[in-house]
Amino acid sequence: MTRASIALVVAAAVVAAFAAASLAGGRAAAQTHATTLKGTVGPGFTISLKRDGKRVTSLKAGKYVFVIADKASIHNFVLEKEKGGTFEKELTDVPFTGTKTVPIRLTKGEWKFYCRPHEAQMFGKFQVT
Repeated sequence: MTRASIALVVAAAVVAAFAAASLAGGRAAAQTHATTLKGTVGPGFTISLKRDGKRVTSLKAGKYVFVIADKASIHNFVLEKEKGGTFEKELTDVPFTGTKTVPIRLTKGEWKFYCRPHEAQMFGKFQVT
């Protein structure tokens, strides 16, 4: 083989490798896309979790981005897995007010979100399948 032929084969191999890596990266990016869930705590004694403007009652297991609007300094937003494993995370805390964004991987089981100081009246539940 001549030097020109070898250079052409090497160049083709490099182009093929970059194309394969680009395709794999595109698939990986598509698979890791996280759905946004919007949580609100306050004003008053209210708490909610919505997806596309609708109350969350069930979700598929996977990655989610929780965007929490904490509108009262006397509340917080806690996410907890009740059945099917252990997970508990305070997404906002007392006396914080404002918005926080938290990525979370939800696994199969029963989940609950609540305000810790007022849990008896401020909570919601959803199922992850």
